Amino acid sequence: MPRVWIDTDLGFDDLAAVLTVAHAPGWVIDGMSLGAGNAPIEVVVDNALRSAACFAWRFPICAGRAQPLRGQLVTAQSLLGADAMVSAGRALPQERATLRSIDAVAALGEYLAEAIDPVTLLALGPLTNIAVVLQHRPDLAARIGMMMWMGGSAGPGNHTAAAEFNAAVDPEAVNVVLDAGVPLHMVGLDTCRQVRMHASDAEALRGVGTDRAEVLADLLLGYVRIASRDGSLPMALHDPTAAAALVAPGSVTFRSAHVVAECRGEHTRGMTVIEWRVPRRAEANTQVATVADEARVRRVVLDALAAAARG
Repeated sequence: MPRVWIDTDLGFDDLAAVLTVAHAPGWVIDGMSLGAGNAPIEVVVDNALRSAACFAWRFPICAGRAQPLRGQLVTAQSLLGADAMVSAGRALPQERATLRSIDAVAALGEYLAEAIDPVTLLALGPLTNIAVVLQHRPDLAARIGMMMWMGGSAGPGNHTAAAEFNAAVDPEAVNVVLDAGVPLHMVGLDTCRQVRMHASDAEALRGVGTDRAEVLADLLLGYVRIASRDGSLPMALHDPTAAAALVAPGSVTFRSAHVVAECRGEHTRGMTVIEWRVPRRAEANTQVATVADEARVRRVVLDALAAAARG
């Protein structure tokens, strides 16, 4: 039975990614660590606890780092709204689950140290929590069997011309993870842009006919409208594409490469610099996503959202 720990800065596409895993046959979520990114940590925690109550999550949820390793936090609230869950109507219910711990670094470290088998991590935001764990306990890198990360880009960025948001928030953390030798699978912005969601997908989800369906449909439609105010244009699917890559092997194709995050460039901070010429020019340290099967990823994600809507 495959098991995973999820690290996230929980906004709507993070929520959709968690639901994709939660409703994948046989998969078990062992825990969730939260970090600042899409919004400050207080907002991320609130989103996670409301999501847990709404969707009856039973795994422990732990609050983590509020700031990147260096510099000040930059959020995506100007794009995603104050709660990082821009909606076309309804929001998550106000009922909240209980936070298990306010020290996600300790919780994740304990999980890695006590695991019998190598651990799978799904990272959906900046890598701050994971980097801090590895700084405190470098030996725990060997306990990670595979880490799937939605972050970086092998092409243009979105936070800046060069940098994808999750990498740009904490590029130092990216390099800590890479330098630790973690078996990293990077699902970058360029691959996520190959998978698109439409306003019609939200309306189809609404057709499930439950309160949960109404909430998810409005959140999905709000997400689609990020691309165009009237929802006429499709919106790239970010975090759920990485979740689909994890639970539906073969839905995303990967290629070996050497990756490093740029931390100093005036115009390129947060850029993931990729050397494809391995092993001739560098040793591979990452599996980088190159192609997404759009139809398959969409089906995996939309089926999971429909299952979550039905309860």
